[in-house]
This record gives sequence, C-alpha cells and structure tokens, in this order.
Amino acid sequence: MVGGAFLCFEGAEKLAHRFLHSPTESDAERAALTDALVKGSADLVAFEKDKIKGAIRTDFVLSAEIIAITLGTVATAAFGTRVAVLAGIALLMTVGVYGFVAGIVKLDDAGLHLSRSDPAQALGGAKRALGRGILRAAPWLMKALSAAGTLAMFLVGGGILTHGVPWLHHGIESLAAAAGALPLGGVLQWLAPMVLDALVGVAAGAAVLLAVGLLGRLRGKG
Repeated sequence: MVGGAFLCFEGAEKLAHRFLHSPTESDAERAALTDALVKGSADLVAFEKDKIKGAIRTDFVLSAEIIAITLGTVATAAFGTRVAVLAGIALLMTVGVYGFVAGIVKLDDAGLHLSRSDPAQALGGAKRALGRGILRAAPWLMKALSAAGTLAMFLVGGGILTHGVPWLHHGIESLAAAAGALPLGGVLQWLAPMVLDALVGVAAGAAVLLAVGLLGRLRGKG
C-alpha cells in the first residue's frame, strides 16, 4: 500500500510540475539549460546522476510491487515453485523490461551514429536517412512514453490501493458490473475499473503530494 501510494505521488508530482508551472517558467528553465550546454558550464554528470537517481528510486519501488504481487499469487505453492517463479519474473523484468528501456534511452545515440555513416559505403545513404529519422522521432517518442508512464503510475498505484481497501474494491466491481448492462457494456465493463483505479490514484497522489509539501514547509520553518 505504501509502494502504491508512492507511485501515485510520483505521478501527481509530474502532473503538478506540468500544470502548476507557467509556460514562461518552463521556457526560461529550458533556455537556461540550453545556454549552459552551449557554453559548457553545465555539470552534465551531476544532471544525469540526478535523473538516474529518480529513475532508480521509482523502478525499485515498482519492481518491489511486482515481486510482492507475484509472491502473493504463488504464496501457497511449493517452495521450489515460488523460487522458480520469482526468479523468472526477476529475469524477465531485468532483461525484458529494463533492457527495452535502456534501448530506448540510447535511441538518440544510435540515430546519431547512423546519421554519420559514410554515404560512399554500402547502404550508407539509407543509414544516414534512418539515423536522421530516428533523431527527429526520438523527442516525440520520449514525450509519448513520459505521458504513458505517468498514466501507468496512476493505474498501478491506484489499483494497488483499491485492492487493499475491500469496500472500495467491491464498490468498483459493482460499478463495473452495472456498466456492463449499458450499451457497449463489454467495453465499459472492461474500461470502468481502469478509469476508477486511475482516479483513485490521482486523488491519492494529490493527497500525498500535499502532505509532502506541507511537511517540507514545516521543516523549512523549523
């Protein structure tokens, strides 16, 4: 439940940064970073470490949630089965999911490498065109993945919270069953729990974000 609340908090923090900062502040921040990069005054190592630290924290919590859910699913199985299932899930997460994410992170490097291919070589022109296409598409892909990741935090975190509160879980099930009686009931019955889980995630994330903000102000005054 704490891990689910943390995921909701992370999602709410992203939304707050997106909507509570004016376009002028965002443009000024982007301009300052660009200027620092051009002049070489930006500490890129520290900047990357800060980004990596946040990503590791979120991925650690998400991985712990997945392992906890998996362990709950096979809790009554034999010890050997539990070990095999947990090891398989851990391997799948590490190689499959995080390996895929690592590939996405290095996508722009791959595009830059291809764009510098020698056009005199075999398929050199095609490689350069592919590299330039990757470089153009990478920023849009990153924005889409950022939005999808934020939504996933609310869905996963909200789902964990609703499953941990029996009356809320049963209430969502009842609403989903009622939605099944409406036109396009099959789609609505499938979609309703996801939407309600996400709404609970947004509400929980906003509450935790508010509490963290108030605690920070109190600590600052102290």
